Amino acid sequence: MCQSVPMTLVQRAPVCVLGTGLIGGSLLRAAVAAGYEAFGYNRSDSGAEAARRDGFDVSGELPAVLRRAADTDALLVLAVPMPAVEHILAEIAAVAPRCPLTDVVSIKGPVADAVRKHSIEANYVGGHPMAGTAESGWAATDPELFRGAVWAVGVDEGTRVEPWTRVVRLALDCGSVVVPVVADEHDQAVARISHLPHVLAEALAAAGAAGGALSLGLAAGSFRDGTRVAGTAPDLVRAICEPNAAALGQVLDETIAALVTARDTLRADGSLGDVVEAGYRGRTAYNEHTRWEITGIVPGVGDWLGELHRAGRRGGVLRAL
Repeated sequence: MCQSVPMTLVQRAPVCVLGTGLIGGSLLRAAVAAGYEAFGYNRSDSGAEAARRDGFDVSGELPAVLRRAADTDALLVLAVPMPAVEHILAEIAAVAPRCPLTDVVSIKGPVADAVRKHSIEANYVGGHPMAGTAESGWAATDPELFRGAVWAVGVDEGTRVEPWTRVVRLALDCGSVVVPVVADEHDQAVARISHLPHVLAEALAAAGAAGGALSLGLAAGSFRDGTRVAGTAPDLVRAICEPNAAALGQVLDETIAALVTARDTLRADGSLGDVVEAGYRGRTAYNEHTRWEITGIVPGVGDWLGELHRAGRRGGVLRAL
């Protein structure tokens, strides 16, 4: 097991969540429930007011929030869609450049590039909790959203142990298990298991609706489950998927090729060909996949980043520090 780290003031230092929509707001709730001093910023006055009505410390004044974070050495959590990342990072660079920084954005490479552009990479650790719903906004937030979920945490070259430990501790305290991952491999993986499902759900929902009232009237579990994420607001889907265009484009090519082959064999001989068997094997592999606990790696000692990277690639997770 990773060497036990005593609970310290550094580990329990405040958390500042920048963006209190579904993920950021749920994180704020979960952090408070776990005993952290946590406060936040939200661009929408109505969103900030909704959080305050529920008893949470959320402001619409970004510079003031960042000054407070700088004064208290708070862990900054960037929880805005990718199109808003640049603006927030510019403010962080100006007001709180020495604060430890993580994010919950669904891609890692472009965020890391933006962080480097603003010269605040020294204390940055990429993060991505694999949790969510089709809902959005403060009203959808849930302090239990991350319990039992997987939380990807970056182990890219140059990652420093102090901010990394704080990010991992927060993820664990929110009830998640942690998968160590590097940015490029993360983005390739989520193109397959997150972004592609969004695109396929949109296409399936559109196909069902095109059949009119009879099709929708007959729709049952397979249509409902296959289209669940198509209920996500279109602008949010674009913000999630489009910044990962290269990796998503590659997996779309693979998927389209498989569908074209299935169509052609169905026309030629009435068979769907290999797609059904391949899909069954894939689902079975998912059902049978087990996570094993990473042990024997001490953060900050030796090739700890490389060891964690390799363990994460093999399906390992951190359950404790």
